[in-house]
Amino acid sequence: MSRNFTGRFKISAYCFLIFVLAGACQSGEKSATSSVSLFNDPIPPAGADFFLNVTKSSGIDFRHTIGDDHLTNIIESVGGGGAFLDYDQDGFVDLYMANGNFHHRLSDREFEPEQVHTNQLYRNRGDGTFENMTRKAGIGHEGFGMGVTIGDFNNDGYPDIYVSNHGPNVLYKNNGNGTFSDISKKAGVAGDESSVGAVWLDYDNDGLLDLYVGNYLSFDPDYEFYYAPDGFPGPMSFDGEIDRLYKNLGNDKFEDVTVAMGVFNENGRAMGVGAADYDGDGFVDIYVANDHMVNYMYKNEGGKAFKEVGIPSGTAFNQVGEGTISMAVDFGDYNNDGHLDLWVSDDGYCSLYESQGNGIFTEMAYPSGIAVAAAQHVGWSSAFIDYDNDGDVDIFKANGELKHLYGQEDQLFENVGGGKFKDVSVTCGEYFKEELVGRGAAFGDYDNDGDIDVYIVNLHDHGVLLRNDHGNDKNWIKLHLVGTASNRDAIGARIKIVSGEMVQIAQKKSASGYLSQSDPRIHFGLGDRTTVERIEIIWPSGATQVLENVEAGKIITITENEDAA
Repeated sequence: MSRNFTGRFKISAYCFLIFVLAGACQSGEKSATSSVSLFNDPIPPAGADFFLNVTKSSGIDFRHTIGDDHLTNIIESVGGGGAFLDYDQDGFVDLYMANGNFHHRLSDREFEPEQVHTNQLYRNRGDGTFENMTRKAGIGHEGFGMGVTIGDFNNDGYPDIYVSNHGPNVLYKNNGNGTFSDISKKAGVAGDESSVGAVWLDYDNDGLLDLYVGNYLSFDPDYEFYYAPDGFPGPMSFDGEIDRLYKNLGNDKFEDVTVAMGVFNENGRAMGVGAADYDGDGFVDIYVANDHMVNYMYKNEGGKAFKEVGIPSGTAFNQVGEGTISMAVDFGDYNNDGHLDLWVSDDGYCSLYESQGNGIFTEMAYPSGIAVAAAQHVGWSSAFIDYDNDGDVDIFKANGELKHLYGQEDQLFENVGGGKFKDVSVTCGEYFKEELVGRGAAFGDYDNDGDIDVYIVNLHDHGVLLRNDHGNDKNWIKLHLVGTASNRDAIGARIKIVSGEMVQIAQKKSASGYLSQSDPRIHFGLGDRTTVERIEIIWPSGATQVLENVEAGKIITITENEDAA
């Protein structure tokens, strides 16, 4: 099949050569067009593979680093993440990745770095290729980066970027002209912990995005008591750190309300963090995946406080009552029963929590067919995505060893109905035979052709851009929500679509998976259906909006209480 681009462009294979300076992708300090890069392959046509590795033709030559030449401690093993965002609002999602760097406390021997590494921003050119805009945008942070979460905290129409770090975090305010400003200290959200996951949410529905930051552990580089084959001490060798909840006060200011809102917990070791209204009461709740211990579910009690309900909700432990090495967090309705379910990846069987619709979940990883296949790998970022556009969400899972730079194959679990999943990885492309040390992953339609592509950040290695070449064999619709009375990103909005006998729900989320954030547009696969008879949106403000008889195969913008465009 020839590749179809239904956005603003059409391309033919072998039309473009990408010239990108390799050094710019490492440091962000030189022109991205001043020298020929190794990443200049012609754009390949679609073939038999469902997912095709197009990294070397995309112009994205980002390489993650742990800062030195050997994995020596738990902090180095945790990062990093990436995010799809449309930072310049041109209709095509761009990419931003968090990078590690040399850090004097994270090496147990003398090491001389050859260069300073930074986070990287790649602008989507709209023709299937990207260009490095890090230096021009002023966004090449040189800290030890972990995760990325995106949110328009000041409702000006341009997405802002929060980077969690080992050390002070960074809030980049989008200036609306292709550049960003670091306002971390002014805003009061820098902190000084070892942060990992973070998520934007409007917990009190006041129209301003608040911020929850998951903090990891208090690392001591001098602690050396551990089992030698492990390589270095594990997370329980160190004290946990307190997560932070920041309330958006407006005017670029935030207030730490961790204690006041009831989310203070000094024993946590947060990894992935997610937020969604799991019980349908109109207020967004928070889930924290912790390392080697019980996970937290913070129920939002009307925007006034949070209550930790992990154990009574059934989401604190895995299927055998263990606190696992939990990583990714994602919410989605995998069985299309109208209730948000929860997926948590870990170093073993993983957990698929099926909502019973009353605030209680049942763990279904084994009966669903996922557990045995998942347990052969260590799962990091993963998410619910309808990769084949058949109308039910599947699961993509990035894998990699915990304490060594040993690669593992990523996995794709197809939702085959009846609450069951099937590992179809090896049938979906040669990429799934590659062994990489996966960490963060972002999911989005970078070429606007109607199916979900994937970008994976690999520990101390080049990232991978996977192009979905056959999802758009079936129909789809994509919704870009714009809040007015609600926060502009419409984070927390609940969507239901009806197409024939098929009914699907989704919720607009911020971060998903592990240390990462996906395409801000909400994607629904429709199978062979050509029309969506009804789209119902419940905005965070409480307003309900209905659209009828919408044609499939379109990206539509829906503004709160206005007609769709």
